[in-house]
Amino acid sequence: MKYLVALCFCFVSLVSFSQTDSTQPPYKRFPTVPPIKILLSDSSTMYTKADIPKNKAVLLMLFSPDCSHCQHETEELIKHKAELKDVQIVMATLQPLSDMKAFVEHYKLTDLPNVVVGKDIYFFMPSFFNIHNLPFLAMYDKKGQLIGAFEGTIAIPAVAKVFEKSKKK
Repeated sequence: MKYLVALCFCFVSLVSFSQTDSTQPPYKRFPTVPPIKILLSDSSTMYTKADIPKNKAVLLMLFSPDCSHCQHETEELIKHKAELKDVQIVMATLQPLSDMKAFVEHYKLTDLPNVVVGKDIYFFMPSFFNIHNLPFLAMYDKKGQLIGAFEGTIAIPAVAKVFEKSKKK
């Protein structure tokens, strides 16, 4: 009987320790650049993970054109564009293409060669990143490894510091 109890205890322990932590959002369980797929403003071109330049740090930003925090964050990106010139910035929204186009035109984002803006037509990013607040920023180093993530407004110099620290590793 003792052996049966011990065997049951071992089995229960083995099963309970073998479970993964499903409370972690996917981006933490899979800390590499995700398989993004966004529709560009021409409404026919898809921008995917394969289009991101190799060996270049990446900033993924989920935003909404009518979100005041997102507008402020975009203004900060433009103001500090020199600090992020070596970072590929991919901005994605869930809003209609017409709203996205107006946002891009208003902020003249097409003038920034390292910025791509598109619509997440598959609604992938909100669930992958478990997003509750906008803007959401995910930062990846040159090797495609997650180095930071932030929900809400964050100072762009602080974002630049995250990228600088990753270069030193």
